[in-house]
Amino acid sequence: MNRLQYLIRRLMLLVPTFFGITVVCFLLTRLLPGGPVDMMLAQMQGASGGGGEAGGGANAALVSEEMRATLNKQFGFDRPIWEQYYTWAVENHLGMSMHSYMYPDSTAWERISERLPVSVWFGVVAFLLSYLVCIPLGIAKALRHGAPFDFATSALVFTAYSIPAFAVGMILKMCLSGTVDGLWDVFPIGGFESDAVVQAVAAGEAGWWTQFWDRAYHMVLPVTAYVMTSFALLTIMMKNSLMEQMSAEYVRTVLAKGATRRRAIWCHALRNALIPIATGFGSILGALFAGSMIIETLFEIPGMGQLSLEALMQHDYAVFMAMLVMTASIQLLGNLLSDFCYMLIDPRIHFD
Repeated sequence: MNRLQYLIRRLMLLVPTFFGITVVCFLLTRLLPGGPVDMMLAQMQGASGGGGEAGGGANAALVSEEMRATLNKQFGFDRPIWEQYYTWAVENHLGMSMHSYMYPDSTAWERISERLPVSVWFGVVAFLLSYLVCIPLGIAKALRHGAPFDFATSALVFTAYSIPAFAVGMILKMCLSGTVDGLWDVFPIGGFESDAVVQAVAAGEAGWWTQFWDRAYHMVLPVTAYVMTSFALLTIMMKNSLMEQMSAEYVRTVLAKGATRRRAIWCHALRNALIPIATGFGSILGALFAGSMIIETLFEIPGMGQLSLEALMQHDYAVFMAMLVMTASIQLLGNLLSDFCYMLIDPRIHFD
């Protein structure tokens, strides 16, 4: 099987895989208790005060059942499952937000599209920073294995890895955002961009370059907290992979033929050492667009992570399923991208 045939097969397999993911999750949202209808009825009963008389309680129960039937009909929950799935996927463009009193006439995709640019900005910066730091650091550690530089960087990397991301974010926020008296007030306490800059850009008084630096200024602390815990995994993986390739037979053969150690490492061992790193593209791309729920909540960033928390708390199935569709699609395409990177890194790889 050549590479083109393999990629075509993988593309064809994406369709049933995606269909299976969405069907299973759609069935779970419809069959599990505690949906948006139950949540709305509980809020209505709490607002009404519950009534103290027996007759009033019976009438409340009757009204509750009538209201349940009305809400089920409004959301389409009274129809067959297959019809609900078709309506959700085809007719309603991934569904209307089930909290229309908060988001009138708002589709799930419209709510996601408002938050997606924020998470993409946040995720792209974190992705580039992680790989631009971890790969060179892993290579340097492999070339200096056992040296003081290796021990010192390992201590720093594993110390950062042992601290949870939210704890790092809280420490950075307290120390560098002026939330504690006597400490430095260097960076904003939260948010994605300054209101003054947004108004200036809207009025034409400032350009995109000013907005870019304003967003970068706001992203320093959350991005640092987000990527710090991923440094250890990527760095150690890069180091171990390169050391394994440096001790392989083909590297010794290259050295025996008269090539320099630098050429053997950079022209032969490094390409093969990058193969395990490429396997993580799929999962990293999914996390890149999904955002970080904890970090975005901590720094008040209106991204996809915060939206997913709101959808879970409000039992907004339409938004939850739309986010699932987006992240599943990105994850599947990311896995395909990993295979494509295999072929670029090492053309000898075949898929028989």
